[in-house]
Amino acid sequence: MRNGSFRFLVIIISFSLFFSSCHETTTPPVVTEPEVVEKPLPPFVGELYGIPRGEYLIDTVVLPANSLLESFLRSQRVSESYLRGLGFRIDSVFSVKRFRAGRATYFFRRPDSSVAYWVYRHTPEEYLLVGFHADSIDVRRDTLPVSQQLSLSHAKIESSLWNAMRASGAQPDLALRLSDLFAWSVDFFGLTAGDEFITVYDKKFVADQEIGLGQIYTAYYIHGQDTLKAYRFEQDSSWSYWDVHGNSMRKAFLKAPLSFTRISSHFSYGRMHPILKVVRAHTGVDYAAPMGTPVMALGDGTVIGKGYDKGGGNFVKIRHNGVYTTGYLHLSKFAKGLQVGNRVTQSEVIGYVGMTGYATGPHLDFRVWKNGTPINPLTLDSPSDTPIKETLHTAFEQAKHKQDSILRSLQ
Repeated sequence: MRNGSFRFLVIIISFSLFFSSCHETTTPPVVTEPEVVEKPLPPFVGELYGIPRGEYLIDTVVLPANSLLESFLRSQRVSESYLRGLGFRIDSVFSVKRFRAGRATYFFRRPDSSVAYWVYRHTPEEYLLVGFHADSIDVRRDTLPVSQQLSLSHAKIESSLWNAMRASGAQPDLALRLSDLFAWSVDFFGLTAGDEFITVYDKKFVADQEIGLGQIYTAYYIHGQDTLKAYRFEQDSSWSYWDVHGNSMRKAFLKAPLSFTRISSHFSYGRMHPILKVVRAHTGVDYAAPMGTPVMALGDGTVIGKGYDKGGGNFVKIRHNGVYTTGYLHLSKFAKGLQVGNRVTQSEVIGYVGMTGYATGPHLDFRVWKNGTPINPLTLDSPSDTPIKETLHTAFEQAKHKQDSILRSLQ
C-alpha cells in the first residue's frame, strides 16, 4: 500500500509563490527533470478516473520535492495559457498544503504530446484530476471505488509475528491489527516458534490493486494445545471482539505498555546490575526497544509521579485503582502536557523509550505494584471488560458458529 522508496515530504510552499502567475517574480527552486515512463494507456485506466476514451499516452511522473506546482506543470509541457490562476482553482477543491512529494502523478497526452488530463493520486483511494480542454479547465477531487474480498491468513511463528505475516503472503500491517485485538490476552514478547495466527478479514482493492486491510471478523491464536478465539460482534451499537464464552477481549490492563520489542531482563530478586556490578533486586521487566518508541499507560488511572531519579532516570508512576500501581522508567521524554494528577486512559502515550538514569541501552523498565508490593508484570491477572449481555447470548452463539464455518470453508 505504501512505496517505501518514496519520501513522503510536505511540499512547503508559500501561498503567494504557489499561486503566482506565469510571470514568476521569484526564482523557483531548481527541479531536476524526473524520469518519465511512457507507455500506451490500458483502456480501463483512464475510465478508472472518469476520463473518456481517447488516443492517449500516459506519463507516470513522481511529484518532486521543493518544487512550485506551476513550475512542475510547466516542466511537463502544460500550456502557459492554462497555468494562470490554476493554483487558485486547484486550492478551491484540494488544499495545496496536502500535496506530498514522492506521490505518483499521471499525464494523459494526446498524439501531439499536449496534456489532456493530469491526475495526482494522493492516496490509493483519493485523487485530484485536472482536465485541459480547448476552451476550459476542469478541476475535480474524487475517490476511486473500493471493493473488498473476504480472505484468510494463516501465519506460523518462526521469529516474529511481523515476519510470519510476510511469509504467509499477508500484509505486515495485519500483525499490527492483531496485536491490537489480542493486546489484553497475548504476550507478544513471549511468542514461541510454532505458535499460529489464523485470521478471517477483508482485503481492500482498487481495480486489481490491493490497497489495505478492511475489517477483521475472526482471529485464532494457537499456542501448543491451547487456542484463543476472538469474534467480532455488536453490542450496545458498538462493534468489538469477544472470546468463545462471550467475554470481552478488552481487559483492564494491556499485556505490555509498548509494541514489538523483546524482553532484555526479567523480574528477579537476584540480578547482577549491568552498571553497578552488584547483585540486587530488579522488581520489573525490561523491554528493549528503539529510542523514542511510544510508551502507553497499561490501564486507566491517575498520574501520581513524574520526574527524574538517579537510577531510574525519567519516570512516570500511575495508580489504577486501590490495588494496582504501575511505573515506567528510563524514559527519554514525557508525553506533552503530562502532569501529576492527570487522568490517563488505557493505551494513552505517556512517554517515550530512552536510556536516562542507569541504563546501558534504550529500554523501558516497567514495574507493577499490588497493594504496594512489587509483582512480576508478566503474571499480572487482568479482569475482562463487560461481557455479552444475557439477552444477546443466542445471537452471539449464532454469529460465532457462522464465523467458525466461514473460517473452515476458507481453509
